[in-house]
Amino acid sequence: MRVFVTGATGFIGTAIVRELRTAGHEVLGLARSGASADTLARAGIQAHRGELSDTASLVAGARACEGVIHTAFIHDFSQYAAAAETDRRAVEALAGALEGSGKPFVSTSGTAMLAPGRLGTEADAPSPGSAAGPRAATEAIVMEAARRGVRASVVRLPPSVHGAGDHAFVPALIDIARRTGVSAYIGEGANRWPAVHRLDVARLFRLALERATPGTRLHGVAEEGIPLRALAEAIGAGLGVPVRGIAADEARTHFDWLAGFVAIDNPTSSAITRDTLGWSPQEPDLRTDMRDNGYFTRTA
Repeated sequence: MRVFVTGATGFIGTAIVRELRTAGHEVLGLARSGASADTLARAGIQAHRGELSDTASLVAGARACEGVIHTAFIHDFSQYAAAAETDRRAVEALAGALEGSGKPFVSTSGTAMLAPGRLGTEADAPSPGSAAGPRAATEAIVMEAARRGVRASVVRLPPSVHGAGDHAFVPALIDIARRTGVSAYIGEGANRWPAVHRLDVARLFRLALERATPGTRLHGVAEEGIPLRALAEAIGAGLGVPVRGIAADEARTHFDWLAGFVAIDNPTSSAITRDTLGWSPQEPDLRTDMRDNGYFTRTA
């Protein structure tokens, strides 16, 4: 099918585009700039000019295709609420454009919106008080679209989606450790992050596009929960810096905008996703990827 992909030039989006094309799908990629359009053109992909705040461009792109995958997000976590609101409006526009069509719409959410401290599953609704709480309204729009004639599903991604070109939370932690001379965790570091490789995620998005039933929540999770102390120890070993726990009241000073995410306890299962779609992660785990693929030779 012809698929409209937002975030087509991004870290996850580029992997999805390659996965789709390998499977025989055609891609129309959202491009917010001439440089993005040129990047898509060099890859042999048609560009559709627009951006997340331009809902008319999103509607036009969605209506021109047989399916939509939405991965774009404004990754300014110092303005997270504003970014989440822009995303909500974008998803609302995309879902509205597809209403009554029966076309697949795969949107993106996060496992960090689940209730902390227990193993989250695909059956769990978002927790309003979670670190990613502002995105709960967006997920609700996707679920409602499934009742309005859209084959809508959502893929929840963990705090770490890793692989070549990663510039998100783990590289930010590495950069903080390099700058401060210590790899830190909060308290005992027993809180956990799930993780997944971006190539495994790309396969999941393709499977969701092709086969997910309306109203499905999917978890793109390969590792259910890595203790933050273990992650800090891997960073300490990679940089050759000491590792230590810090008090909760020191976290904001040490981690800055990342403090809230470093504190979450977000163990997450993907058992339902694996069973329903036959998805099986195959790529290296996070700490192997960090060790073997240049995480300690670049900065965030």
